[in-house]
Amino acid sequence: MTQAPGKPPPAPLFPGKVVGGYRIVRKIAAGGFGLVYLAVSPSGQDVALKEYLPGSLASREHGDAPVVVPKDKQGLYRMGLRSFFEEGRALAQIVHPSVVNVLNFFLENGTVYLVMDYLQGASLQQFILTSAGLKHTKIFRESTIRSLFDEILQGLRVVHQHKMLHLDIKPANILITDDDRPVLIDFGAARDVLRKGGKFLQPMFTPGFSAPEMQGRDKSIGPWTDIYAIGACIYSCMRGYPPPDSGARQHADALPTGLDSMRSLYSGGLIDLVAFCMQLDATQRPHSVLAVQGLLSANPVHEPAGGIPTPDTLAYQASHLVAGRAKRFTEMLR
Repeated sequence: MTQAPGKPPPAPLFPGKVVGGYRIVRKIAAGGFGLVYLAVSPSGQDVALKEYLPGSLASREHGDAPVVVPKDKQGLYRMGLRSFFEEGRALAQIVHPSVVNVLNFFLENGTVYLVMDYLQGASLQQFILTSAGLKHTKIFRESTIRSLFDEILQGLRVVHQHKMLHLDIKPANILITDDDRPVLIDFGAARDVLRKGGKFLQPMFTPGFSAPEMQGRDKSIGPWTDIYAIGACIYSCMRGYPPPDSGARQHADALPTGLDSMRSLYSGGLIDLVAFCMQLDATQRPHSVLAVQGLLSANPVHEPAGGIPTPDTLAYQASHLVAGRAKRFTEMLR
């Protein structure tokens, strides 16, 4: 979701403003669906405060001004707000190291706020871009990919067990913390509600990572939708850039060619897993995250040293991949 042409984005809350007992320190991210702030809790803990404020539906002139929603958009705004609130309620029940931890959620200022752990690190996308820029034969070693996505899938499995979907899995929404832990962030339930309920100039999905069923209001989504995105993320870790968009693939599918070109670099098992997860027909994909985990752990590959430095952890890679640049990024929101 994007802003209307010429329309300024909603203003962030002023530093020092208190909402729900949390004092705003500064804005740390902004996107089409809202803003994320560094804030301090009543107990003095640093937290990330996520504010629902889609710029295509609402506005705010300055940091102390009220949220304004035009009459013709109030229905959609409320739909997304309810979904955002319910997402917070559901996430607050999930405790897993690979899923962002929601500490609190509340209504105030005509919108909803989610209070989350303040995580420091870098997105998987940053690691991919940095590694791709080094022009090594491989973007990541296969053992790195398998280890990383085993942890991510453990978290996603718990999400699905709670009858939730992520719906916006992509490298930008996988944070690698400074202690080398992958965390799924920025769930997309509100996006899906608005995708179904409104007509917008820009698609409410991420090209390359969104399954075909995300690109139409009348198509059924489910765990298989997140599984498609997992396959797309693994592909990006192998190639250094996103796979072909599912919409374009339905007319001329370039994915098999892209995968075949990597058979000298990665095992057939990993390549076939990506192809399986990214089937255009949802019924042909793995039926569950557990099934994907089983395939990912099958026939582990023992690689010779080389390519990305060892020991084989993303935290270690960060210190070598970016000489002279800080690798501390705040949690990002699209």
